[in-house]
Amino acid sequence: MQVVCWLLCLGTAGALAVLQKDQVAKLYRSQGPTYGQSWVASNCKRLVGLLHQKNVVVKKLAAAADAVGRDRALSEAERHFQVHTLEVFQKELNESERLVFQAVHSLQRALQGDYKDVVNMKESSRQRLAALREAAIKEEQEYVELVAAEKHQQEAAKSALAQNKTLSMLDEILEDVKKAADRLEEEIEEHAFDNNKQMKGVNVEAVLRVEDDEENGGKTKNKSQKKEVEDDLGLSMLIDSQNNQYVLTKPRDSTIPRADHHFIKDLVSVVMLSLPCGWICTLLGLPPMFGYIVCGVLLGPSGLNSIKSMVQVETLGELGVFFTLFVVGLEFSPERLRKVWKTSVQGSCYLSLLMVGAGLFWGQVLHIRPTQTVFISACLSLSSTPLVSRFLAGGSRGDKEGDLDYSSVLLGVLVMQDVQLGLLIAIMPTLIQAQSGFLFGSLHVLCLLAQVLVSLAAVLLLCLLLKSFLIGPYYKKLHAESKGNKEILVLGMAAFVFLMLTVTEFLDVSMELGCFLAGALLSTQGHMVTSEVMGCIEPIRDFLAIIFFASIGLHVFPTFVLYELTILLVLTLSLVIMKFVMAVLVLSAILPPGSRHIRWVVSAGLAQVSEFSFVLSSRARRAGIISREVYLLVLSVTTLSLLLAPVLWRVTTHRWVPRAERKTLT
Repeated sequence: MQVVCWLLCLGTAGALAVLQKDQVAKLYRSQGPTYGQSWVASNCKRLVGLLHQKNVVVKKLAAAADAVGRDRALSEAERHFQVHTLEVFQKELNESERLVFQAVHSLQRALQGDYKDVVNMKESSRQRLAALREAAIKEEQEYVELVAAEKHQQEAAKSALAQNKTLSMLDEILEDVKKAADRLEEEIEEHAFDNNKQMKGVNVEAVLRVEDDEENGGKTKNKSQKKEVEDDLGLSMLIDSQNNQYVLTKPRDSTIPRADHHFIKDLVSVVMLSLPCGWICTLLGLPPMFGYIVCGVLLGPSGLNSIKSMVQVETLGELGVFFTLFVVGLEFSPERLRKVWKTSVQGSCYLSLLMVGAGLFWGQVLHIRPTQTVFISACLSLSSTPLVSRFLAGGSRGDKEGDLDYSSVLLGVLVMQDVQLGLLIAIMPTLIQAQSGFLFGSLHVLCLLAQVLVSLAAVLLLCLLLKSFLIGPYYKKLHAESKGNKEILVLGMAAFVFLMLTVTEFLDVSMELGCFLAGALLSTQGHMVTSEVMGCIEPIRDFLAIIFFASIGLHVFPTFVLYELTILLVLTLSLVIMKFVMAVLVLSAILPPGSRHIRWVVSAGLAQVSEFSFVLSSRARRAGIISREVYLLVLSVTTLSLLLAPVLWRVTTHRWVPRAERKTLT
């Protein structure tokens, strides 16, 4: 080993000798090559001495381990523990030696490389980073083993002390409970770190651990004790090198209850600020949903930046979408769906084709990739179902012309757009592949389209079976069990919504469609059932809808809008006008003559962009389909279109809907 060390030192010295004088001067801060070579020689001698001492210590540790193994006075468990402790120390010495030689190799490779070659420097940095990650894992394992050894020593000391005195009955009971608790912790511990560190695709990264009190500048009283508790409970926040923030999802010790205080504080902030914001908008004659969006803007990254658990808040907001569509389904009976299904399918398909065609045309003019233009056009062709359902809430549905009314046509088109949303999510991986092969991507899209059609047929068949055999007895049983106690009814309805959601998601269809179908199936049981379910679900829907609209505001960036206000206004107005005109043309072609006011009102409801474009565009950005600039433009245009939608809706309904039957904005 000493010979190898001397060879490495001579190689390093030779690499220093062949360097140009200006490089050596930079490396050793202008102290000259002679000083550098003498420094290497002296430290090589010191390194040889340390390695010699290490070998002596390793031999002594091996002899000590052999002596412990032959000591019959120790129990088998104690003998194994002491031998293992000595092996851990040996492993620490060998790992330190390996790191020394690895560092010398890295220095030699760096000195022999071209310092002007950025690619070579990047590769060297990557290799050092990989080595540090591997070393970090090994050091973490050794630390855990040493902690276990320390715990074992403490337990041995307590056991020896207990043998010298008589234990009371209470002490014996506590000792038995302690052993049972240790067995329980060993059984429920999953060893997730050890089981996943060798899996393919798993990377070791450096993270920062930020304590809640120190992060917020809180009180420093009893700081050491509080820090110890935080470390034990794992309630602090982790931040990686990409500035992603993480909170605890599953603790190591599942016997202690925990709560995400960041999430609780975020919900408190959203609810408390949504009240004045919604109230002010109501006083100004605006929909309160504007106030909820403003609340999200104020609390989000572009405002106070006080929301720490953004993902959790947005996830809770998605439940608002689910229950909103469930209520829409309750109000939208299958009889009405059968009346407008042809118009809904044709209208949604024609609108999507027109938007994609317009996108491809402008893509050719502006020299944009076809996959990018197809995705953006399909994304912008979708309209917001929760927003329109809020427009229609609170008003009558009796404005009919023949067998049609504008609310049925509008909701039918939106339901079919939710189906298209599921299709768009399904074909997104194909769009990535289509960037390299158009023919292969087109064939794959056609295959996925066939799969979605089969899935839709399966969903409709399931709905027919549920309506015929399950819904009636299921609701009667819930109604009988919930007399005087509405908890069972609420739980039963929520479970049914989540069942339909799970089924449609399993069949690769939009989850939102499953929620809508759950409400539509229950609406077949009559008006009394619908009213009773509505009375239980609407308060939950309203609360979760507030969280949803506030989560939209988290993705609104006023500074970016102000920087690019002119171009964003032009794009938004052009998009709204284009969608409105396209909807009027399509509905004029498929609706019967004489239904002029229906096409105007329905077109006004469709002339905005769905909030799900946030989700789709974020996935597309991560997948490389669209760039960062296009992503921000899509977010801003979507937000502005949602803000303009109530104005267009109010103007259109004021012109084309009779005063007695005019829908009210809630």
